Amino acid sequence: MSFGQSKQGLSEYSAVGVQSGVEEASPHRLIQMLLDGALARIASARGHMMRGNLDKKGEHLGRAISIIEGLRASLDMQQGGEIAANLENLYEYMGRKLVEANFNNDVKVLTEVYGLLQEIKSGWDALPTSLEEAQKASA
Repeated sequence: MSFGQSKQGLSEYSAVGVQSGVEEASPHRLIQMLLDGALARIASARGHMMRGNLDKKGEHLGRAISIIEGLRASLDMQQGGEIAANLENLYEYMGRKLVEANFNNDVKVLTEVYGLLQEIKSGWDALPTSLEEAQKASA
């Protein structure tokens, strides 16, 4: 087996692992996975930007923007109230900033959006702990 064949097999194995992870994930975990994916794409785009690989930079930023749009579309504006409205505005802002970063090759803008997503993710990651503590306190 050549390197190319083993690399393809690894890629297919990874895709199966991700797909089964998605199929078994709770809605909360799916959002965590999307946030992780957007963060990873922005980090990759930053690396490509710094190396001057503009095609790959654009590809990764396009994927990050798609993920952020998916997060935005998944918001429940009825139940989410003010928090959902704020997140919608923030996701819209991040999408615009990523387009700007892509056109201007602006690493600072990528860093800004990455930091915003990290803040959202840290809050989202703390949510299950908060829910478990609330359930224990009420029991």
